[in-house]
Amino acid sequence: MKVIAEGLDFPEGPIALADGSVLLVEIRARRLTRVRPDGRRTVVAELGGGPNGAAIGPDGACYVCNNGGFDWHEMLDGTVRPGLQAKDYSGGRIERVDLATGAVTVLYTASDRGPLKGPNDIVFDADGGFWFSDLGKRRPRDMDHGGLYYARIDGSSCREVVFPMTTPNGVGLSPDGTRLYFNSQRGGRQG
Repeated sequence: MKVIAEGLDFPEGPIALADGSVLLVEIRARRLTRVRPDGRRTVVAELGGGPNGAAIGPDGACYVCNNGGFDWHEMLDGTVRPGLQAKDYSGGRIERVDLATGAVTVLYTASDRGPLKGPNDIVFDADGGFWFSDLGKRRPRDMDHGGLYYARIDGSSCREVVFPMTTPNGVGLSPDGTRLYFNSQRGGRQG
């Protein structure tokens, strides 16, 4: 294994690009970053909130699940962990980032059944639509149910498909696109 870059601030959602670079979100730093093969880093967009999963859409833009933000806790071993809903929580959303300009467009803040709370991971299908998980948010005395959603990139439709769920974290499609996979963070269940 070869380390390409260090000092990223809670990276997630890596996307290998054709030029050999990797696009990823830095959840704690609240940004979308490109890491070149030589380790150079470039901030593509400042997103705010808590950018989480990311994927390249059929139009070449990067689509980001933004969970709205976490409070962060530094552990005794020097690692950092996300915690409860951030005090400055900005709401869950799906964002579109133009990779050429860094322009950010908020595509969805709600589905057909209510507000998004903590969008988490995303995968595109062969029809150009995308599936995403919404983990929900935890607060000191309560937590949201999560769910699975399906949306279009033109902003025309975001629908709740499975609800309620306990902390769905991760979503993927089988190679032939006929089966949707997800993981439940609590209890280590898969579906």
